[in-house]
Formats: sequence, structure tokens, C-alpha cells
Amino acid sequence: MIRHIVTWRLAATEPEQKAADAAEIARVLTALRDTVPSVRALDVHVNQAYFEKNWDIVLVADYDTLADLDAYQQHPEHVAAAPVVASRVSDRASIDFEV
Repeated sequence: MIRHIVTWRLAATEPEQKAADAAEIARVLTALRDTVPSVRALDVHVNQAYFEKNWDIVLVADYDTLADLDAYQQHPEHVAAAPVVASRVSDRASIDFEV
């Protein structure tokens, strides 16, 4: 199984805008759990502590194979969600590993 973890720093600096952006990112990404067949599990979480040093939002997703992760990346629903995320973040980091 492949675990795909992505974390983002939000571009907004005002708390209300950050909360709205995080909610919208969580909404569009969580929807992929039900629309992309290769997703085995997918969760999105917003940071709750140590705001001055932690990243703002994280996606943790599992796929049976690397090919399934590739299928997720190319799926039209993921492609449509990507600009929603990209327009609200300033930085992105990710890692993919076998579990």
C-alpha cells in the first residue's frame, strides 16, 4: 500500500480567511474520497496547535499501488480540485511511501 501525505501553508494571513480557505480545501479534497475509484482512504485535517511553526492543512491518503496513486493524480476530479487548492496556498510539501 502507498501512503500519500501532502501538507500546505495557506497564503491568507487573516484568521477568518485562513479558516474559510482551509474549509474549502478540505471540502474539495474530501469529495475525492467518493469520486476517485483508486482511493482506498483519504482524510484531510486542519492544524489545531502551534500555529507559528506547524503547517496549516494536511491530506493523508492510501492507495493499493503506485499505479493507483498515479490514477488519482490524473483523475479529472483531482485535476479540477488542484487549482482550488493552489489558489489558496503559499507552500506545499509531500511524501509518498510504502506501508
